[in-house]
Amino acid sequence: MSDAAPVTMPTLRQAPFDPPEELAKWREEAPIRRLRYADDHLGWLVTGYAAARAVLGDNRFSSRPELHHPTTPQIGRHMALRRPPAFFVRMDPPEHTRYRKLLTGQFTVRRMNLLEPRIAEITTATLDAMLRTGPPAELVRDFALPIPALVICELLGVPYDDRDHFQQRASIIVSLEASTEQKQQAMNDVNVYVRDLVADKRAHPGDDLISGLSAGGELTEEELAGVSMLLLLAGHETTANMLAQGTFTLLTSPAQLAALRGDPALVPGAVEELLRYLTVLDFTARTALEDVELDGHAIKAGDTVTISLPAANRDPRRFTDPAVMDITREAVGHLTFGHGIHQCLGQQLARNEMRIALPALLTALPGLRLAVPADEVPMRSDMLVYGVHRLPVTW
Repeated sequence: MSDAAPVTMPTLRQAPFDPPEELAKWREEAPIRRLRYADDHLGWLVTGYAAARAVLGDNRFSSRPELHHPTTPQIGRHMALRRPPAFFVRMDPPEHTRYRKLLTGQFTVRRMNLLEPRIAEITTATLDAMLRTGPPAELVRDFALPIPALVICELLGVPYDDRDHFQQRASIIVSLEASTEQKQQAMNDVNVYVRDLVADKRAHPGDDLISGLSAGGELTEEELAGVSMLLLLAGHETTANMLAQGTFTLLTSPAQLAALRGDPALVPGAVEELLRYLTVLDFTARTALEDVELDGHAIKAGDTVTISLPAANRDPRRFTDPAVMDITREAVGHLTFGHGIHQCLGQQLARNEMRIALPALLTALPGLRLAVPADEVPMRSDMLVYGVHRLPVTW
């Protein structure tokens, strides 16, 4: 067990792709170490892959935000949000189990694979619009955001014309700079919108996920709104950032880009490697519900454990030369989608969107390149989901 002094959480990545250098240093010294939180709580920081996986897979650690301590004041503002009922990613069993079970059947691998032709159609239409307009383009606005937004809108039965309403508010909710009041108002606005949508679906059901859940009768209207809101917000924010950040990474890695262009069989592995290498969610937290021994450390009941997902995904004990992006790597097993009962429900959908959209982009625009120097691309260091704010490109 390490006797190292407690550390405080670094807040900024090393632009544009790497996690803070301190995390790698701390991981090599001790994959589990003491972390001092913004409210002076003395908890734990996990940077090693094996320990991260162990915590995520152990139901003795809680996901409930009211039990967590904030790593920074900005995170504290986010934790203070009042979430609607059925926001199940922040619940423990048995409440979490009930909602998760209802949704698992809606997100099977088979059902997500059946969406592939429609994802391809949406991608083609998006690229056709870019080609008609001509270069230059802003890839987040013109490509990375529209594809997952339209897919999740169609899946849920949300009118795509309403996307600006929830996208603008989603940006406020995941902002590290917005006040608690601004975040809460944005969340309340989305909740009101979704509740009205749910009521309309119950009166006029369609062939979509919200209508299907409503017809089942297991959820109240308020619960259905909470579940739908969570899926709507989560269903486009992370994938959009992976598409944009993944493209940025490839455009600054000529050898990797050439290899991917030359061999379509590399696409599935390249997607996994980009997911591992970029890890757009910086961390997740759990709080011990009882005393737990973890790798020789005595975690006490009430201790918050913060897991650095980028550090765990770059642990050399798990991945060889982890700081290097290698699209031929066997990157399966990364923790970008989490692990255990809270592993991302929509991970197969996100994979399919990336596997279809990225090669389609590179094929349609063979001369694609950055329109500004790489160090001028604005990074999302001020957001809970990392990526780029804008990605100016030309071809």
